[in-house]
Amino acid sequence: MSEVLYDRLALIGVGLIGSSIARAARQQGVVREIVATARSEKTRERVAELGIADRVVATNAEAAAGADLVIVCIPVGACGPVAQEIAPYLKAGATVSDVGSVKASVVKDMGPHIPDSVHFVPAHPVAGTEHSGPDSGFAELFANRWCILTPPKGSDEEAVERLATFWRALGANVEVMDIERHDIVLAMTSHLPHLIAYTVVGMADDLEKLVTSSEVIKFSAGGFRDFTRIAASDPTMWRDIFLHNKDAVLELISRFNEDLARLGRAIRWGEADTLHEFFTRTRAIRRGIVQTGQDSAAPDFGRRPEQLPHVPIPRPYAADGE
Repeated sequence: MSEVLYDRLALIGVGLIGSSIARAARQQGVVREIVATARSEKTRERVAELGIADRVVATNAEAAAGADLVIVCIPVGACGPVAQEIAPYLKAGATVSDVGSVKASVVKDMGPHIPDSVHFVPAHPVAGTEHSGPDSGFAELFANRWCILTPPKGSDEEAVERLATFWRALGANVEVMDIERHDIVLAMTSHLPHLIAYTVVGMADDLEKLVTSSEVIKFSAGGFRDFTRIAASDPTMWRDIFLHNKDAVLELISRFNEDLARLGRAIRWGEADTLHEFFTRTRAIRRGIVQTGQDSAAPDFGRRPEQLPHVPIPRPYAADGE
């Protein structure tokens, strides 16, 4: 067990990420109390049934009131209105964060509503599955994954480090990154691959005259099967990601189209050396991902969830009264 970092954690949104935070924070003992809320009454009832929060409340304002750490775990398009809603209820000295895959729009939409007495430290845990809802979470989701913090200029260093320590206690590796750089990096490593997966799976659905849906399902090889896993991700979340990171995504789509056309020409004209050189270079990327521990070399992406580590909490960051 780690030491307490925050007395009260408020989670606004308790889907895959929010429910995993609740489970991991409770398992590691880094908060005394977890208060949760969700837009749907059905979801709130399920969170209460699961017992992953100490209290489940009906409104965002009620959840945020008196909390030491508020984490907004909702689609990025809804972050601005929620920040405006909870602003009058935020405790002086509290930290407000998020988990969105896009950071520039989150800072633009949330930042103006956060009081000067409250620390605003956006975050992005680069972890997830294709499942959603409070039942889909698990405490080990963040183990050996990266959590990127993108604090605006002038942020309080102690507040940033305390949040970094919180995420390390949940098992994550933490890196602080410039906001714009985060969005272009994630456009390459996450957003464009998802867009390609959606396109490929959608194309298979459209090819009814050439390939039946039963054939697609029956003969799915590893590549297409993994595309379907990615394409099963939450539609609302990914709609908002593409709309809020559109400049970076559109730039990469343009580059992707150029590279795809180049490979198409190589195939058409039988340029074996061009294809072999390209595939050799891209194979090295996969090996690098395995070597850094971001996946296993086991077949079929057979990485097992890792155990959460014990992370000693520096005494200056212990909660009040410790």
